[in-house]
Amino acid sequence: MRILAIAPAILIAAALSACDSGPKKPPVPQPRIEGQAVVFPAGSPQVAALISEKIEARKEAVLRFNGRLVWDEDRTVRVSSPFGGRVLKIDVRLGDPVRKGQTLAVIAAPELGVAQSEARKAEQDDALAQKNLTRVAELYGAGVAPAKDLQASEAEAARAAAERARTVARLKLYGAAAGAVDQRFALGAPIDGVVVERNLNPGQELRAENQGDKGLFVISDPQRLWFVLDVAEGDAGAVKPGTEVQLGATMLGEDTVTGKITNVADFVDPQTRTVKVRGTVENPGRRVKAEMFVTAELKVPAARGFIVPAKAVFLRGEQNYVFVDAGDGRFVRKPVRLGPATADGHQVVLEGLAADEKVVTEGGLLLERMLTAKE
Repeated sequence: MRILAIAPAILIAAALSACDSGPKKPPVPQPRIEGQAVVFPAGSPQVAALISEKIEARKEAVLRFNGRLVWDEDRTVRVSSPFGGRVLKIDVRLGDPVRKGQTLAVIAAPELGVAQSEARKAEQDDALAQKNLTRVAELYGAGVAPAKDLQASEAEAARAAAERARTVARLKLYGAAAGAVDQRFALGAPIDGVVVERNLNPGQELRAENQGDKGLFVISDPQRLWFVLDVAEGDAGAVKPGTEVQLGATMLGEDTVTGKITNVADFVDPQTRTVKVRGTVENPGRRVKAEMFVTAELKVPAARGFIVPAKAVFLRGEQNYVFVDAGDGRFVRKPVRLGPATADGHQVVLEGLAADEKVVTEGGLLLERMLTAKE
C-alpha cells in the first residue's frame, strides 16, 4: 500500500522534469546607456511604446501686453462751467445721447448777471450816443454847432458801439444772449455724443476755479475707444503704427476685438522700463468699456526657435529637457531653453534643437527613469 502511494508522486516529478527539459525562450534584449542617450537593441519591444514627432520651425511669434481702455480723446470733451454758482437743474442723465448745443444743466450764476447787466448798459449807452451824434450832426449842418462837437460825438458813438459789441460777444462766448438779466446760465453740450460721466448734483454750489480736471460732465463717443498698452523695452521694436492687435478682456470671454496701433511713445518709462503704446478700437456694439483691463496679442515674424508639443518637454531641477529620436533605437536627452507657450498645446523652444529633429512625445518618462537609474 505504501508503494502505491508513492507512485503518483514519482509520475508527477517525472512530468515536471520533462517540461523543464524543453526549449527555453530567449531573454528580452536590454537597452544600454551611453552618456545622455538610451540605446535600444534591434528588435526591442520597448521601442514600440515610444512615439516621436517631428519639430516645426517657428514661423511667427505672439507677443502679449497688458493695458486698459480709455475714452477716445479725439471724441471726448470734459465740460466745465466758466461761472460759479448754484445748480438749479440737471437736464441729462448718464448714458443719455446729446446733440451739440443741448442744455446739460442750468446754473444760477451771479457773474453771468454782471455780464448781462454790462451788455444792457452798453446797449443803452450805444443808443444814447447814436442819438446824440444825430442831433449834433444836424446842428453842425445848420452852422450852430462847431466841428469839434461833431468830432467828439462821433468818437463817443464809436466807443459806445465798440463796448456794446464787446459785451455781446462775451455773452455769445458763454452761449447766452443779450436781453433780460436773469443770471441763469445754460451749460450746453459742445459736441454730439453720450454723457459718460456726471460730477454734479442738484443744488450743489460750484466754484469756477474748483471744478477739477474731470469737469462737470464728460461727453464722448463710446463707439470708438483708445487702448493704452505697456510694452516691454525689448519688444518695442516689433510694435509699429498701423499694426493690428487682438484685444481680450474678462467681459468678452473667449472672444476678442480688433484694434489698430496709432502711436508709439518716443521714450521709455524709467521706473517700469516700458513704452506706452496707444491705438483705437471700434466699438459699435459697446461690447467693451472704458477703463477695462485688456490683454493684447500681436503676431510678429519669429526670429528663431522651433515649435514642439508641450508634452515632449519635462523639467528636471531647474533645467528643461526633451528626448530626441536619433534613429536606430537611439534616444538622446537634450537640455533646451524655452520661449512662450502657444494656445494650441505647443511650446516654443529657442535653443537646444536643430532643424528636422524628432522629439519623443510618448514614453519620455520611461527614458528618464532608465537614465536616472544609471546615474
